[in-house]
Amino acid sequence: MSGPSLARRLGLGDAVAIGLGSMIGAGVFSAFAPAAQAAGAGLLLGLVIAAAVAFANATSTAQLAAAHPVAGGVYAYGSAELGPRWGFAAGWAFVVGKIASCAAMALTFAAYAAPAGWERVVAIAAVVLVVAVNLGGVTRTARVTKVIVVIVLLSLAVVTAAGGVAGGALPAIGDLWGEPYGILQSAGILFFAFAGYARIATLGEEVRDPARTIPRAIVGAFLGALTVYGVIAVVTLTTLGADALAASTAPLDEVVRATGWDAASPVVRIGAAAASLGALLALIAGIGRTGFAMARGGDRLLVVRGARVLPDRPRRGAPSGCAGAAVSPRAGRVRHARLRRAGRHPAVAGRRGGRGRAGSGPRRPRTAPAPDQLSGLVSSDPTGAPADTVANAV
Repeated sequence: MSGPSLARRLGLGDAVAIGLGSMIGAGVFSAFAPAAQAAGAGLLLGLVIAAAVAFANATSTAQLAAAHPVAGGVYAYGSAELGPRWGFAAGWAFVVGKIASCAAMALTFAAYAAPAGWERVVAIAAVVLVVAVNLGGVTRTARVTKVIVVIVLLSLAVVTAAGGVAGGALPAIGDLWGEPYGILQSAGILFFAFAGYARIATLGEEVRDPARTIPRAIVGAFLGALTVYGVIAVVTLTTLGADALAASTAPLDEVVRATGWDAASPVVRIGAAAASLGALLALIAGIGRTGFAMARGGDRLLVVRGARVLPDRPRRGAPSGCAGAAVSPRAGRVRHARLRRAGRHPAVAGRRGGRGRAGSGPRRPRTAPAPDQLSGLVSSDPTGAPADTVANAV
């Protein structure tokens, strides 16, 4: 694969955590109220329909990611399977759409975490913080995501316990069969709650043994999120009822208040803020990798000087990362920067030829040929990425 490559650092647990952090976002705290407005108790059927469609989408994405285990997600798949124009369209649609989603998640986090009047400032600070985490490398992103997922799941466990103590009655079977259009509306609302599984595919170039790990991670994260959504849907319906749920602005908070667990209300707010932050973290990671893949593929609208793979920082005596690349808009090619440790890259190793010190032999060109729009995206050796690089697209 031409151009800078990304290290395969993520295992199965890391990939599942990133998928859960993407899917169990702010939607679990807010999606059930509009779904109940559309379908009442029929939102349970809507959830089943949304899960079926999302599962079909998730498994097809898993197959693509296993076949093309590179960074970029939809950009890489569109370019490899349909051609560079379709990849260009898919990549930019992803980047623009997810930037809007980042804004929404940052403001949602601020709505739960910021004092009144400080929402925008806190939202901007959240974006800066999440970008800083991503700049630390994919392993740091995975570690922070795991912490966030644990916080969110603990918060949802409190809500489930409160609803279980209340012991409300399940909706009657006849109540589930509402207006078909309303059920489909609720399915459309709840479908977006599952959309985060694609984030695993976007990080495909950084997953170890991708042909095996990515499909298992996507399916595992999807089933975990489906279990959580199913439990919370039943708890909110049985505790509040369909009408009260439809009128609620913060349904999970109202569940703990309705059962007398008022002291747990801050826990729910912390969980909602953490879920929004986790979704924001996964979104920015996906945008960075897609932008990196597009720059590496020669997208002239995105290729700028400074798009590169940053070196990993040494830790506890580990060797430092050494690969970097600057992308030239004029040539449309990736130029490999000097490596920190001589001999770690062919462009540098070539200058060690001949006799005497490094650089005394014949010098090779420092520019690599422009990556092919197809073969440059799909690596022939999915495990052959450099061991010391960390993906950070600018």
